[in-house]
Formats: sequence, C-alpha cells, structure tokens
Amino acid sequence: MLAYPQIDPVALALGPLKIHWYGLMYLIGIGGAWWLLSRRLKAFDPTWSKEKLSDLVFWSAMGVILGGRLGYVLFYDLAAYLDDPLLVLQVWKGGMSFHGGFIGVMLACAWFGQRNGKTFFQLMDFIAPVVPIGLGAGRIGNFINAELWGRATDLPWAMIFPTDPQQLARHPSQLYQFAMEGVLLFAILWLYTRKPRPTMAVSGMFALWYGIFRIIAEFVRVPDAQLGYLAFGWLTMGQLLSLPMVALGIFLIVHAYRRQAAQGVA
Repeated sequence: MLAYPQIDPVALALGPLKIHWYGLMYLIGIGGAWWLLSRRLKAFDPTWSKEKLSDLVFWSAMGVILGGRLGYVLFYDLAAYLDDPLLVLQVWKGGMSFHGGFIGVMLACAWFGQRNGKTFFQLMDFIAPVVPIGLGAGRIGNFINAELWGRATDLPWAMIFPTDPQQLARHPSQLYQFAMEGVLLFAILWLYTRKPRPTMAVSGMFALWYGIFRIIAEFVRVPDAQLGYLAFGWLTMGQLLSLPMVALGIFLIVHAYRRQAAQGVA
C-alpha cells in the first residue's frame, strides 16, 4: 500500500484569502490550452489574432466553469443545492461535472463561432486536442482534495484517503483518470491531428475516447454518496452520461469520413 501524500488543499493563504490547489489546476488547464492553441493558430486561421484566440479561450473557460458547476448541481446533487443555494459558489470544495462543462463549451463555441465566421465543428475540432490538459489538471485537483476516490482494493498501490470515513485502502481512481483522460487522451488527439482530418472527426475522436475512458474509470471509482449506483449494482451517473458520448463520437467520425469520400467522388 502507498501512503497518501497529505497535500494541503490550500496552496497559499494570505490572511483571510485562501488560494486552493483545485482552483490553480483550472488556471493551469486554461493557460496550457491557450499556449498550445496559440501554436496551432496559424494552421487554423492565419487571419486570426492572438486577441481573438484569447476571447475564444475566455468564453470556453466560462462555459467550463458555469456549465461544470450547473451540471454537477443538476446531475449529481440537486436536493442539497436547493436546500442551500450558496453552495453553488463554493467551487473550491469541488463539485464540477465534466459533462456539464462539455455542454457549456459547446454552447460557447456555437455562440462565438456565429460571431466570428466559424462553424461549430471548426471551433470544436480546434480546441478538442487541448481539452485533456484541463481534464488532467482537474483530476490532480481531485487527488489533492482527497475526493472521488475508488473502491476498496488490496493492490500494492492502494491508498487510504483522509476523507474516507471507513479508512479503507482504495484505488487512487483520480490518478487513473489523470492518466486516461489527461495523458492518454491528449496523446491520442495530438497524434491524430498531426495530419489534416475531415471536419467533425477530431470532435468525434474526443467524444469517443473520453466516453470510453470515463466508463472504464467508473468501474473502480466510488459513485457520489447521494446517488450511489443507478442500476445493476455497477451503473453510475458518470457512465450513463458517457454512453451517449461514445455513440456520438462514432457517428461523427463515420459521418465525417463518409462526407469527405462523397465530396471526393463529386
């Protein structure tokens, strides 16, 4: 068994002001995404300025934060937030939904693209390869917060998390998700986009592989206590929300290549 590193969730305290690692992970994800997108900007559109890119990143980040928070409230713990609406503001305690953030980014891209002469999928294909940076950073934030840990196990890398009332050795599922949703998904998308791909294909690859990785991780991750397993003694909300992403990803990839082939014949 490995010892949990006991990292203080507060990275820096300046009197009453506390800067949490969880919040810093979002800044790392957003900053890293902006830096990599700026390197790809000329290939995307040589007429775009870095100021316009900064606007895209800003509105996408707003979609992540607002959508992620509202998604968690609606999908995972609506009753608690109805009882105490101020909990919505306490984002440093965690409680963000990827699927809600994903919807928020889609809405942001649809709105931004309409005002800047780009289609929805042109923008989604552009930003999809850098999204895993934020996902990976967010999972490190979950690990530091000692939240979203896994099922009990006797594997040699199991950990006892201080927030676990049972104090059992558990899968460090946050690190599994960091490896899959952050590192591996980034590698897949970055390598895939080294060559030009038909519109929608990159978005499809993101949806497909994120959905697969999330479904896998949920088999060892303990579901939110207020929800538990939804069915069969293993189905979680995360899996239920990820299944449509897998289906959507397959559809987008197939449709993208079929349309490209049809256009080539024409």
